[in-house]
Amino acid sequence: MASLEDIGVSALINIISAFAFLLAFALLRIQPINDRVYFPKLYINGARSSPRHTRNFVGKFVNLDFNTYFSFLNWMPQALKMKEPEIIEHAGLDSAVFLRIYILGLKIFGPVTIVALLILVPVNVSGGTLFFLSKELVVSDIDKLSISNVQPESLKFFAHISMMYAFTCWICYMLYKEYDMVSSMRLSFIASKHRRAEQFTVLVRNIPHGSSHSVSDDVDRFFKKNHPNHYLCHQVVYNANKFGRLVRRRHRLQNWLDYNQLKFERHPEKRPTLKTGFLGLWGRKVDSIEYYKHQIKEFDQHLSMERQKVLKDPKCIMPAAFVSFNSRWGAAVCAQTQQSKNPTLWLTNWAPEPRDVYWKNLAIPFVSLSIRKLVISLTVFALVFFYMIPIAFVQSLANLDGLEKVAPFLRPVIELKFIKSFLQGFLPGLALKFFLYILPSVLMVMSKIEGHVAFSVLERRTAAKYYYFMLVNVFLGSIVTGTAFEQLHSFLHQSPTQIPRTIGVSIPMKATFFITYIMVDGWAGIAAEILRLKPLVIFHLKNMFIVKTERDREMAMDPGGVDFPETIPSLQLYFLMGIVYAVVTPILLPFILVFFAFAYFVYRHQIINVYNQQYESAAAFWPHVHSRIIASLLISHLLLLGLLSTKKAANSTPLLVALPILTLAFHKYCKNRFEPAFREYPLEEAMEKDTQDKSSEPEINLKSYLADAYLHPIFHSFEEVDLVEVKVEKNSENNPSQPTTPDQTPSQPTTPARTPSQPETEPVSRSRSPSPPHDLDEQEHEESARVHHYEFGRPANVYQYGYEYHENIFEYNMDIYEARQDDVQEYVVQSPHRMYGGKWINKGVVIVTTYSLYNRSCDVSNRRVGGVGRHGSSIELCSDTTFVGIKAINKNKEQ
Repeated sequence: MASLEDIGVSALINIISAFAFLLAFALLRIQPINDRVYFPKLYINGARSSPRHTRNFVGKFVNLDFNTYFSFLNWMPQALKMKEPEIIEHAGLDSAVFLRIYILGLKIFGPVTIVALLILVPVNVSGGTLFFLSKELVVSDIDKLSISNVQPESLKFFAHISMMYAFTCWICYMLYKEYDMVSSMRLSFIASKHRRAEQFTVLVRNIPHGSSHSVSDDVDRFFKKNHPNHYLCHQVVYNANKFGRLVRRRHRLQNWLDYNQLKFERHPEKRPTLKTGFLGLWGRKVDSIEYYKHQIKEFDQHLSMERQKVLKDPKCIMPAAFVSFNSRWGAAVCAQTQQSKNPTLWLTNWAPEPRDVYWKNLAIPFVSLSIRKLVISLTVFALVFFYMIPIAFVQSLANLDGLEKVAPFLRPVIELKFIKSFLQGFLPGLALKFFLYILPSVLMVMSKIEGHVAFSVLERRTAAKYYYFMLVNVFLGSIVTGTAFEQLHSFLHQSPTQIPRTIGVSIPMKATFFITYIMVDGWAGIAAEILRLKPLVIFHLKNMFIVKTERDREMAMDPGGVDFPETIPSLQLYFLMGIVYAVVTPILLPFILVFFAFAYFVYRHQIINVYNQQYESAAAFWPHVHSRIIASLLISHLLLLGLLSTKKAANSTPLLVALPILTLAFHKYCKNRFEPAFREYPLEEAMEKDTQDKSSEPEINLKSYLADAYLHPIFHSFEEVDLVEVKVEKNSENNPSQPTTPDQTPSQPTTPARTPSQPETEPVSRSRSPSPPHDLDEQEHEESARVHHYEFGRPANVYQYGYEYHENIFEYNMDIYEARQDDVQEYVVQSPHRMYGGKWINKGVVIVTTYSLYNRSCDVSNRRVGGVGRHGSSIELCSDTTFVGIKAINKNKEQ
């Protein structure tokens, strides 16, 4: 059992480790060579295009401005400057609410720690029970500060019961206030968000399919009949997983072509070559640029055939569709009501936002989902209890005194003072952390097998599995298996009636292990999080051996988002430990308080400068956070009941029976009061938002806005606009709806090209979902020639080459430009195939609305990587024709 001295050694080791990590971070972050590792979000948002302090060759790698070394800790106050509304605008509501979990921990455990240390610790110390049991049980100085030290049948237990009631009331009050605040923030966030595709779209699954009609026709007929006034269009779901793998291979070929073209531009006197044999070690030597052009041309033919197979093969069309409506109200009615008298058909749910869709799982037949979930549930159950074996071994290290009694031959090594303090105070927490390292990845794979269709749901389900694992193995498993090792001798040499008493006494004695775990995971581990040692090493290795183009560099520096499946369950474990041990062993609370404060500080910095969330769920995870804190309260009540029963506290124990009942009643009230805001969209809110849109944008064309929002991204990446640098000119103000090109007069008609997948005589309607690519009808084609109005929205994440392909909108980050309200310019871009329209708006964002240009005949040999506001280049589109548009306005000059 770890003593106070061992805890002190562990604290010293972890404090030194945390300080070393923070010092290393403070020095590494100001080096230009590491700029993309520690500030990737600034590059993604376009606020920074190159590292600072790069005035000469050496300055590209090392910061030569020695003044910055004297202020290397200035990042600490900077992390606290950004207010919560700014964080929501900068990183999204998910990130802001994630930070509120740490604030909630501080609000809960701050007062609880003060009260528990001032009242309960003196009560426990005055008990003196463990002094008489020291010969029978393995105890430590920490245990003498716990409830175990109070004598049986003592009236002092009324103090613990009173404190449990007080702590429960305080925690429930804070949970209520926070649930109310987060639900209000969610509704306000949704109401203030500018038009998003998911607000108008519903995911329909288990569509009954008749042999005489296609799935698309069935969907069109059903919703025209049952939602005639609100149904707008739909997009059927394709099983394009195989095609997606081919598209990724095509991207790799294109990347090699880009690399060789860039290499040739830098050294035009020598064309790059390669050998066509294995790994380029032997074979015929050929021109690299021509070789990859030829490979891409052949591969495009193969892709075209595979694409036609996907679009025409009925087996590749899934009984699911994304159905869009002309109002939020219409979408809300459809998503939140039963569509058929058969409740297993035409199942509707709100569609995830396009970035959030996990397309692979849309190809899973709906009927197999229940079987998959059952199999995975059984697998998770087996995995949880299989992990009991290594957990039990780890817990045996927590009490070397007990291990010496079982294995006396280890005594000479264990008795070395420093070794003993190190093993008991540091190693158990580190070993447990190691066993938990790979678990989130395994659980994520299991969640994907279950068939969830949104990344946000996948992460929440993975977090739930990980929480159950932490609860059973790390918490309950540590108590049970640790007790078995510590009290083995006592179990074997006492009557069966004494075993419950031994277990009851041993529960608070595990506080020493949890203290070491908190210091390893919550102190040193959080400091290691801000250092980002693993991403730092991986980025530089990729930069040395893999990065060939600017796109490669962007992929190498991609920071991802906050790891919700791992961080949120870990947070919930800290809540569990704090709530359970607040009454049992209050000395643990200061360690948890330090964790919440330190972690809040670190993650605030990471969210501002590093993490870039893949999706936005508007804090949909909060009900799970609330429920698991309630579960922690219930567990603490039950454990205290069991503990007091071993203390023969018959007079005081019955007073605790009402506490879990009252807690469950509170949870049910909160669930009924707040949870609907996280599941449904109030019709009142939807109607109000629709009314506002109609008054501000009466002529908005929602069909064009929603047409390709839920088109599979591989069709975008294969058929959408490629990126070659083209010259763009300011549009004529006199005739904006009829722009001209050098080869085209104003009177020259522009008609959409008919795609190979569509017969020439077949009329095209946006209410149908023709196989992509699809055309526009004549009216919509004319409407697309001019953009009426667009509101400012937060810059989108860059998908590739400076573009993000979703919602039929390209958002270019223009932070480096001065786009004031008086600089607003409308423009259109025209080709013989499609119309492009867009508008400059204030606050530095250009939004370009486009109808997909399905044209692969353009020459990509001069392809340049970059986007507006990222590398200072102009707007980049691709076509075999000339585009007419506007110029980007730089701070200093026109481009």
